[in-house]
Amino acid sequence: MPIDESRPFQPVRIALLTVSDTRTLADDSSGDILATRIADAGHELAAREISRDSKNEIAAHLHRWSDDDQNHCIITTDGTGLTGRGVTP
Repeated sequence: MPIDESRPFQPVRIALLTVSDTRTLADDSSGDILATRIADAGHELAAREISRDSKNEIAAHLHRWSDDDQNHCIITTDGTGLTGRGVTP
């Protein structure tokens, strides 16, 4: 189905979670790229955080953000790629 160009653009509020045991906001290059693309597309970065590669910690972020009516979308990224101990996938 083609995009209906007659409809007005509706920006969404996006929460961005990087999952990494080694990254910080200062060196989270994948998160930086996504945050820039979100803004460049006209959307709003509602929240951005980094979580350790822990099922419980990841789930806590996702539950908190999904319970917040102000977040329209959640994007997750893995900071350094797939590893044997990674639980994100």
